[in-house]
Parts: sequence; C-alpha cells; structure tokens
Amino acid sequence: MRVQFSPCGVGLGHVGRCVPIARRLEKDGADVLFTTYSEGLQFVQQEGFPVVEAPPIGFVVKPDGTIDFRQTTVNPGPFLASFTFLKQVEAEIKFMKAFKPDVVVSDSRASPLIAAKLVGIPELCILNQFQVIIPRRKRFLRLARLADAFTLTVIGKIWTTGTQTIIPDFPPPYTLSTGNLRIPKAYRKRVKLIGPLLSVRPEELPNRKEIREKLGLVRDKPLIFAPISGPVKERTYFTGILRHIFKEFPDDYQVIMSLGYPNASPEPVKEGNMTVYGWIPNRFEYLKTCDVVVARAGHGTVAQSTCYGRPQILIPTPNHTEQLNNAKNAIELGIAEMIEQDDLNKHTLVNTVGKILNGRFRERAEQIQEDVIKLDGLKTAVEIIVNTAEGGIADVSS
Repeated sequence: MRVQFSPCGVGLGHVGRCVPIARRLEKDGADVLFTTYSEGLQFVQQEGFPVVEAPPIGFVVKPDGTIDFRQTTVNPGPFLASFTFLKQVEAEIKFMKAFKPDVVVSDSRASPLIAAKLVGIPELCILNQFQVIIPRRKRFLRLARLADAFTLTVIGKIWTTGTQTIIPDFPPPYTLSTGNLRIPKAYRKRVKLIGPLLSVRPEELPNRKEIREKLGLVRDKPLIFAPISGPVKERTYFTGILRHIFKEFPDDYQVIMSLGYPNASPEPVKEGNMTVYGWIPNRFEYLKTCDVVVARAGHGTVAQSTCYGRPQILIPTPNHTEQLNNAKNAIELGIAEMIEQDDLNKHTLVNTVGKILNGRFRERAEQIQEDVIKLDGLKTAVEIIVNTAEGGIADVSS
C-alpha cells in the first residue's frame, strides 16, 4: 500500500499529527510520501520520511505574533493567492502521478483533495477547523460574515469531498473545537471525531515519580511545562515574553520550556530555576510528570494535555479565533485558565499558576482523562486510511 500525506506546513501541528500515523503505517509495510512546505518540510525531513516540497501558502504575522488579517487579505492579493493555490494543485497532481498512491491524506489543505479527485485517487481529510472564522472586529464584520458563509458552502464542500473527513478531537461533551466545527447536516455523514493522534499514550510511560527521577527533576517542587508551538514568527515574540517572566519566577517552582525548533541543539540552557530546550523529543514524559502546562491554545497542545490529565494556562495568539475558541472550551470544561497576551506578566502568571495548583483543576483534568483516554485516535485513523486505500468505506457515523 502506498500512502501520500499532504499536511499544511505552517507550524508543526498538522505535520506532527500525521507523522505517528505514517510511522504506524510504515511499520505495517506501507510506502509513505509527504508533500508539504515551510516548517513542516524541515520537520518531515528530520523525521526521516521521503518528502517533496509543495508551493507554500500562509498568512501574514505582525512582530508581536498577532495575525495581520488586513495584510493577509491584500498581500499577495486574491489573484496571486488563487495562482498559488492552482500551483499547489498542479504540483500535487505531479507528485501523485509519480508516486501512484493508493490513498491521499490531506491535513487542512484543500489542494491535495482537489488534485486527488482530478487524478481519480481515493482521498480523505484530517481536520480540526471545519470553518475558518475571521476575527469579529467592527471594521471587518461584514467581510467576516461573508467569509463565514463562503467557507460553509465552498470550503466545507471541499473538506468533505473525499471518502472520509476525520477530526482528531473528542466527541461531545468534551469537544475542544466546537466553535470551529459548525458542520452543516449535509456533510455530517462523512465526518467523525476520533480523538487525538497520540504517538505516545500515558499508559505507555512510567509513573510521574519515576519520570522525575529519570529526568533529574526535583520530586516535590511543582513543575511548569511550557511547550511553545506555532509558526516561527508567531512564537518568537511569545517566547521572549515567557522567558523573561520565568527568569524572575519564584524558586518554589521548576520550569521546563521547549522553544519548538526540531533542528536545534539538544543541549539545554539553564536560566535560574528554568531549563530551556530548543527541542524536546520526549515531550510526553514532561507532559505526564508536570503539574501545569503553560502554552498557546493550539488544538494539538490542548488535546494532548487533556489526554494526559494536565491542567493548563492558555495564552491564545491574538486575533486567532481558533485558539481563542479552544481556550474558552477548555475553561468551560474546568481544566484551564486563560491569560490574554496583552495581560501576560509575572504577576498575572504567578497568580494564575497558584490558582491552578490550589484549585480543583487537576482533579477535573484527571476525571476527564479517564473518559477521553478510552479513545485511540491513532488506531482509528490508521484503520480508516487502510480501509479507504482498499476501496472500502469505513463507518464514520458512530
């Protein structure tokens, strides 16, 4: 069996959740090819998978990490954006004709789905944001409403054009992406929430005490784990703020920060009671043994932390409606608190960490973990992909 993965290359989240699926399929004898771009391309190369570069597409980010909606819409402009999209479709058709996959798996990219349809190859989509929601600013309100209608009718049709659409999120009542998953009835039969795609499950790791001993962490001092994610430009500003705050954090805590650079030196940098890594390959060990996660509100980070029963302090990227919705849903579940980036300082973070550790957040997080960990999104995704490649239609109605 030959499987082509075509994830979005902006940041590492989309590629990162395709990698464990690809590794499992390779283990079972499948041939795998990735087509992606930007940071995703570099990550796949480091992971050792065959990969070809697709034409990049993305959005404009301000120096403070805020998504610049105005510049994104006018630069490169609708004509050049359409041209880039067509180049992506053309490139994907070329890749498919050369690789001859039995199935194409897209993660949040429309062009591979259209290319596969044109070539006649079964395709499916991995997605956690069915609808792209534009920030509700007054001067953009009319455009936002028009864009919402467009995405539900046109983009929504593209997402479900394949055999299956799988969403690595929890079924109700624990769904994190509810604000971005307004799925019209006409599309729902092809969509299934399967649970997060975990490369390492909590039960596969030693207990928290053993992990701390292995990692050389202080056993009885609260551990804050800050795994920074997102596109480079978006996270650079955020990283600078957090490092400055954590340098001055009380000695009552120990802090582990990952900057999210896969090709960085493995040697950590000690800054007071904080240890900074360019990249942490065994991030799930830190996730299991930490007391609180401090991070952006990306879907992957929130979902993984929830699976590991960890309470969270979430700082969404400004103007990023998906992250804002993720954070609000985590708050409603009782497993997180949110700090706006403009309000982030030593005082607010220390107080919020204290609130998390002294409240019922951990108890609630562990209660939800007992329910959601029953899902095995990775196993389900592999089964659906194999079934699709073999010409079957997996049951996604349950």
